[in-house]
Amino acid sequence: MRILFAGGGTAGHINPALAIAGFVKERQPGAEILYVGKSGGMEERLVPQAGFEFKGINVQGFSRKLTPVGIKDNIITVKKAIFGGKAAKKIIQEFNPDICVGTGGYVSGPVLRAAAKLGIPIIIHEQNAFPGVTNKMLSRYADRVMLAMPAAEKHFKGSPKFVITGNPVRGEILTADKEKSRRELGLDGRPVILSFGGSLGARIINESLADIIARSAKDGKYQHIHAYGQYGKWFPDLLREKGVDPERAENLDIREYINNMPTCLAAADVVVARAGAITLSEIQVKGKPSVLIPSPNVAENHQFHNAMALVEKNAAVMIEEKDLTPERLTEEIDRLASDPERLREYSSNAGKMAVCDAVKRIYAVIVEVIASKNQK
Repeated sequence: MRILFAGGGTAGHINPALAIAGFVKERQPGAEILYVGKSGGMEERLVPQAGFEFKGINVQGFSRKLTPVGIKDNIITVKKAIFGGKAAKKIIQEFNPDICVGTGGYVSGPVLRAAAKLGIPIIIHEQNAFPGVTNKMLSRYADRVMLAMPAAEKHFKGSPKFVITGNPVRGEILTADKEKSRRELGLDGRPVILSFGGSLGARIINESLADIIARSAKDGKYQHIHAYGQYGKWFPDLLREKGVDPERAENLDIREYINNMPTCLAAADVVVARAGAITLSEIQVKGKPSVLIPSPNVAENHQFHNAMALVEKNAAVMIEEKDLTPERLTEEIDRLASDPERLREYSSNAGKMAVCDAVKRIYAVIVEVIASKNQK
């Protein structure tokens, strides 16, 4: 079995591909895997770290700004897409894959288009409730369109062959136990609020959480685990301005980055986060009530649609960033964390949305499509 993966730009496109590739190698150690991504993108670092071969092509995304600079950038983008397609074709011909798997991001466009023209079966995986432009474009060529959420289907045109697979979730997330995790973290029976805005951090989320975290340090009502991110190193000083020393408050765990997310997520009673697709899939498999703050700075506003998929199932609260204030966020956290019946309802509803065997489902699609090709 020879599989070529294409996708990148963000961890949300890269990690699903790596999870699938890892599962394929577990099932078929002799499988040959190649990952094609953007030269200089984060995938160029992450893929070799995961033990897979990487080849890069020089591409870039389209600018959405119709300014002179934006138009000039888009002319360059078109030129790079043409040359990127030629480079992708050469890579595909040399590797001769049985199938090509796209996980989104503009880099997957020229790669999968080239594969389709060469007669290679292609399948795509869409992580979000509102599909990206590249995946919508590629769906016309795809043998299968794998969806994380049924809500995404209505946004595709034509009649692609859909399969609901869910998003791949790390095995450590699936197996982490709540009580064991709380003991490991030194937490007691008070509600645990886990909050984060991504690895870089989100200023508005940090600023909006400061009041309730400072209040908890004084009244002891909640235990907080909060990651302020790479660009939020000022956050501990903000708490000190509010009269709280985060290093002395026994119910605060304030850090730049959460490197033990399986443990922290398992321990949490309420999660406050952005609405990235993989984050939401992890929230669902652990059945965690959440307050979601979609980032407005993403393509097609897809985080809003991701969050709405949970809100409509009564599994989460959403606050759009334009409506976010410290008072509003404090109110929503208090309302959720202090209502055991509502917590149980949200937890149950989130859990019902979970797909815990996504990687197995995706692997089955890969095997099926390759078998169909070999029968022709």
